[in-house]
Amino acid sequence: MSKHSVGPGREENTTRRSYSDPPTKPRRKRVVLADSRAPVTRLRTVVELEEQTSYGEELVRQLIRAQFKAAAWAWGVVSVVFISLPALFFFLPQLSNVTLAGVRLPWLALGLLPFPLLFGAGYWYNHRAERQERDFVAMVEK
Repeated sequence: MSKHSVGPGREENTTRRSYSDPPTKPRRKRVVLADSRAPVTRLRTVVELEEQTSYGEELVRQLIRAQFKAAAWAWGVVSVVFISLPALFFFLPQLSNVTLAGVRLPWLALGLLPFPLLFGAGYWYNHRAERQERDFVAMVEK
């Protein structure tokens, strides 16, 4: 045999030595499946929502109910104003004769009032729905 097949700095030895040292054990690794600092209720609530259990469905139903209630209030206010304007001009005909800048009051009220009213109602509803969703997420993550 050549020196290169045995390895550098070693001599050729036909007898093999047997080592009695046991093989070293691999180092253990700690596996963490969940954040131990997270509250258990948060994890349970998220699981309830993801798996669509009866509790998760009830949480979502409460959110939808709250948003529907806000939408009903916005629709109610807008409807009352829209219905009351023609009734107001019908029962108080002297308001129909009032003019502003050469335009009669009924035309101004029915032509201009709906736009800011609808914008305000939409803004209020959007703000309220977003707040309810933030509260819902905060409750789930708590």
